[in-house]
Amino acid sequence: MPKKSNLKYYEAVGRRKSATARVRLYIFGKQNKIKVGNYELKKGEIIVNGKDIEQVFLHQWEKEKYLKPLKLTDTLDRFGISIVVKGGGLDGQLDAITHGIARALNKVDSESYRPVLKSEGLLTRDPRVRERRKVGTGGKARRKKQSPKR
Repeated sequence: MPKKSNLKYYEAVGRRKSATARVRLYIFGKQNKIKVGNYELKKGEIIVNGKDIEQVFLHQWEKEKYLKPLKLTDTLDRFGISIVVKGGGLDGQLDAITHGIARALNKVDSESYRPVLKSEGLLTRDPRVRERRKVGTGGKARRKKQSPKR
């Protein structure tokens, strides 16, 4: 007989540039709603910083991007997802959310989901970050100061 676990959610952290997203995939048993903070989470619903994800990411291409790991693993309506994202801009936050969802799904069922997510490159963190500004440059990271003409 398998062990019963009292696990309520799977949690993972996704990162991109200077954005960090904490993703929780909530497991639904017999109940249809789970109380998370000040709001109720339903199956298939995604909440980002207390708002519905469609209020934060408005465009269709953004929707396709954050739903990609869920579509690949065929788990669109299996979980309620709560996300807290900080830092960076909207594009970095979107990539951090996608990375976090993929890592959380990997924790759910590593044997079947990992090869699919890995082949699409969703489990790999994008290491590119903004280059810091150096001293002696004219305001940008690689720009050189103008030398006198005469």
